[in-house]
Amino acid sequence: MSYDDVEIEDMEWNEEIQAFTYPCPCGDLFQITKEELRLGEEIARCPSCSLYITVIYNMEDFMGEPDRNIKKNLEPSKQQSVTVA
Repeated sequence: MSYDDVEIEDMEWNEEIQAFTYPCPCGDLFQITKEELRLGEEIARCPSCSLYITVIYNMEDFMGEPDRNIKKNLEPSKQQSVTVA
């Protein structure tokens, strides 16, 4: 059973770990990434204890947002050989 239900608007975006966070009673932070939200995940887990929360959000808000770390449909760069004399 979830420790709590938390609206995504009540969570904070943590640029350092690239995840939405929310304070956990143990002193750490519940965490969930944008990619997890895009995949329909709604459980944010605390890395320091066994507690987790259910994140309430609208999945459509995360569907069209591309992840900066994922490059889709890119062709490999074409390299030219260079002769050094």
